[in-house]
Amino acid sequence: MYRVIGNVASRTFRVLWMLEEIGEAYEHVNAGPRSDEVYAFNPLGKIPVLVDGEDPITDSTAIITYLADKHGKLTAPAGTVDRARQDAMTNRILDEFDANLWSAARNSFVLPEDKRVPEVKQTLKWEFARSEAALVRDMAGPFVMGDDITIPDILLTHCLGWAITAKFGISTPELSAYLDRMKARDAYRNGRSGA
Repeated sequence: MYRVIGNVASRTFRVLWMLEEIGEAYEHVNAGPRSDEVYAFNPLGKIPVLVDGEDPITDSTAIITYLADKHGKLTAPAGTVDRARQDAMTNRILDEFDANLWSAARNSFVLPEDKRVPEVKQTLKWEFARSEAALVRDMAGPFVMGDDITIPDILLTHCLGWAITAKFGISTPELSAYLDRMKARDAYRNGRSGA
């Protein structure tokens, strides 16, 4: 059984949701960053951490990609053109959505107060909205990559929820409807509860 270390109100949710989607058993250790439970497996103190047997894996995207590849679910096979396109979309979501949200968080509460530049948040919101409109044009179906849920859907859905919490909002009705559909999934709800 897998062990997932990290709190649900973080990128740890991505891992919990992924495990729910693929139907794999796990134990959830609700621990914050830089806690003893996390330092035991990650010297940087960052969450999430997935422990598979004796092996810790860090970084939410690395973890969900590992799980997808290991179980052959929510991913195109490695070494295929479809996988290259999926990986491109994964990186696009990380670059254009996750990075903007993380920069806003850093300039809101993460960095020491004298290092924050709160004014940058307006530019980040503008970039985020622009990325939303471009992504809507490029979505291939009801899910980001087409007819089936894949890794980019977990990342995008998490980022859209984070955007609401961070007061970025969602500027496109298509992505608002997409988020509602994704949040209605049983695996999403089970992952959110930290089951």
